[in-house]
Amino acid sequence: MKTMQKTREKTRKLVVAGMLSAVTMVLGLTPLGIIPIGPLNATILHVPVIIGAVLEGPVVGFVIGLIFGLFSLYRAAVGGSVLAPLFLNPVVTILPRVLIGPVAYYVFRGISHLTRKRALSVGAAAVAGTLTNTIGVMGLIFILYAQQYADLMGISRQGVGLAILSASAVNGIPECILAAVVTVAVVLAVWKLTGSGPHSGEPHSGKPHSGEPHHGEPHTGGETPPERESPRKG
Repeated sequence: MKTMQKTREKTRKLVVAGMLSAVTMVLGLTPLGIIPIGPLNATILHVPVIIGAVLEGPVVGFVIGLIFGLFSLYRAAVGGSVLAPLFLNPVVTILPRVLIGPVAYYVFRGISHLTRKRALSVGAAAVAGTLTNTIGVMGLIFILYAQQYADLMGISRQGVGLAILSASAVNGIPECILAAVVTVAVVLAVWKLTGSGPHSGEPHSGKPHSGEPHHGEPHTGGETPPERESPRKG
């Protein structure tokens, strides 16, 4: 039984990773996943990464994040953005993306231990994953390519920090909001359909929630059944 259960779990993880990777590919190959904002691109490609991590764990999130990073590298190679040359470095395009899933998952797990409001824990995971992407990418650009960024943007070297901070806010705020809304809606819908998603963040243990009858037991409607009178002795 345990072997069959592990096999089903692995199969499910592969299916979810494949489906969400396909969604990432569609978003990456079409304008649907990239929203141009000035010289930068606000993206929703990270949303499938977060959804996969919350539903199936950090490894699945890591794999989908890798697909996301590879697509970013591909887009930089074909051009289309003033800053495309900076994204040809895998450290900038891939490293922050593979961290999105693990960060989102462990934030979800941590907050799930503090509150039973699953929408709150999922939304916090979405925001954390989004910030990992935005701060990771823009922070690495500042560390590795501050002068090149200044040259490409036509600004002074001294103004790079403020420019990157402003760009991060312009991209990060709408991405956080969008990611939270979409992730909460999708994850809660999946949990409702599958009956999974306990507060610990692990697959459903099969135990009923508070106030629900056990399988096979009649619902009492909240009323305590009357006690039977024991026969009097003598």
